[in-house]
Amino acid sequence: MDIVPGLAQGKALDISQSAPVVNFDSGVSGAKSYEETAGSEVVIITAGFSRKPGMTRDELCLTNMRVINDTIHNVVSHSPDCTIIMVTNPVDAMTYLAIKASKLPRNRVVGLSGVLDGARLSSFIADELKVPPASVSACILGEHGKNMVVIPRLTTVKDKPLTELLSKETIDKLVARTIMGGDEIVALLKTGSAFYAPSAAAARMAEAIILDKKETLLCAAHLDGEYGIKDTVISVPVKLGKKGIEEIIELELTTEEKQALNKSAEAVRELIKTMKLG
Repeated sequence: MDIVPGLAQGKALDISQSAPVVNFDSGVSGAKSYEETAGSEVVIITAGFSRKPGMTRDELCLTNMRVINDTIHNVVSHSPDCTIIMVTNPVDAMTYLAIKASKLPRNRVVGLSGVLDGARLSSFIADELKVPPASVSACILGEHGKNMVVIPRLTTVKDKPLTELLSKETIDKLVARTIMGGDEIVALLKTGSAFYAPSAAAARMAEAIILDKKETLLCAAHLDGEYGIKDTVISVPVKLGKKGIEEIIELELTTEEKQALNKSAEAVRELIKTMKLG
């Protein structure tokens, strides 16, 4: 669904015509009003502006805050029992805003964060080691941005810790590239941001919820005491199923890792404060 006349309908028509080629039988339709989305089980929100080169996260937060407030109101009015997957950036702050604006329980609002960040790191590691990307399992917590917390000792390749396979210097290089992964794509595209990997990540989250997979994924979730952190949204491992976030999984972290995660959570809190939600 999109407010631009014809855009959603045209995209849906194009996608639906690929069905005979790739052999899927799901129905795809485009809508121009929220009424046509009524009764949705899962709503993926991508509405808002992409970050342009030189744009700060604070500026993006305030710009997209107005869009998300309006979008959430319309979504919940027509689909009060939905689970929301937030994609709009800055995703941690927008997920927090979506919880407040929708008045939905925290388990029914989840943000795209670690699934995408983990995919980026996994692809870089796979390229470095010349292994299949599926053999890499990345562990990334915290903010979706420069304060993300990558934990190399819990990142594995064919079940072996990354720290046993690559030097600290190489790992640091890959982590730095992951942190700047979105910026690298924005700089190359000039007029847009990433959408292939984010859409694949959002689709995986939606599938876990719709099919009640109870799959553990790294997602932006509202914490209320987990990891010793309260009233903010950061990426942590969660179990996704029919009820949305069915469990927040707490990893055993070192003192240094806990400090980094607390610093990351504080960065999100500061961003949330710019919205003056009260």
